[in-house]
Amino acid sequence: MDMMYVEDCCEILDSMRVPITASDREEGEYPYYGANGIQDHVADYIFDDELVLLAEDGGNFGSKERPIAYRVSGKCWVNNHAHVLKPKAGLDADYLCYSLMFYKVEGMVNGATRQKLTQAAMRKMKIPSRSMKEQLYIVDELNRILKIKEQRQQELTLLDDLIKARFVEMFGTPYVNEKGFPMLTVDDVIEFTGGAQPDKKYFEYEPTEDNIRLIQIRDYKTDNYITYIPKSMAKRFCEADDIMIGRYGPPIFQILKGIEGSYNVALMKATPKIGNKEFIRYFLKQECLFNYLDGLSQRTAGQSGIEMPALKAYPFPYPPIELQEQFEQFANQVDKSKFDTMTFAPIYAIINLYLHAHFYQGRR
Repeated sequence: MDMMYVEDCCEILDSMRVPITASDREEGEYPYYGANGIQDHVADYIFDDELVLLAEDGGNFGSKERPIAYRVSGKCWVNNHAHVLKPKAGLDADYLCYSLMFYKVEGMVNGATRQKLTQAAMRKMKIPSRSMKEQLYIVDELNRILKIKEQRQQELTLLDDLIKARFVEMFGTPYVNEKGFPMLTVDDVIEFTGGAQPDKKYFEYEPTEDNIRLIQIRDYKTDNYITYIPKSMAKRFCEADDIMIGRYGPPIFQILKGIEGSYNVALMKATPKIGNKEFIRYFLKQECLFNYLDGLSQRTAGQSGIEMPALKAYPFPYPPIELQEQFEQFANQVDKSKFDTMTFAPIYAIINLYLHAHFYQGRR
């Protein structure tokens, strides 16, 4: 497949960028963009065009979930942390953006703490060269797929809400206990075990027979930062189906599951002393409990943390085990629907497939 350099197919408008410190910005209607998107609104603009902004420094380089390029349209201001690209004739702006969103920049960026994609490196980035008809076909297909993915994400949210609504319908609100169940406390029902980890000098980044995955809160959102520690130093362990809780935030008290390994100090495991695990999992997911703990959270080293005495003392109306198991059956049925909804390839993989496939010749 023929390729073309960014410097050959785009006007590079970096020289027109002007950074404005936060204290010097005059509030207004025009978006003020940086490396990863909009940062503010200001009273004036320096661009009024169809553009693609590509992170220069501080971007999501190497991420498979967060793009390094995005589209802007119309009047705006751009600071010096994003390259400004205007497609030349024969290049569609959306096609350019898709081509750069998850570009593999390994070996192109430099900097130990804050990676930078220099203009010299950016100029030599290559994207597939296609006719305008093929570009528009690819853009239409990717837009359609992204819309489907967005709809599926909305479906997942609705299914989560369905389980939560069913929980309230069956068990009521803990501090009200309108169902009249025997009243216990969280401490009567759940045991909490905090995490542990060795010094960072022992962290490893490739799996071996002698190490184990060290689970951190961020790992439940992305696999971009997988870390391991020697098995001999691991002290706290969890299975994929265990109830895991994020101790710090924001937001605090995230209820998590899905990874097996040794968990670090930012997590704790909730183990039922009595009762059904799925019932207890969704008890902990209640919004009223989150709001209570969030309101009591304390600042420690810049992070909000769970006040454990308040959590343990929280009222826990305890329903018959048969009712708990009925709820588990319902939750499992909904989870099967969620699994069917989630079977969707990551968007970076879909974009790369469409950009580099050869089956567009003669289409449209």
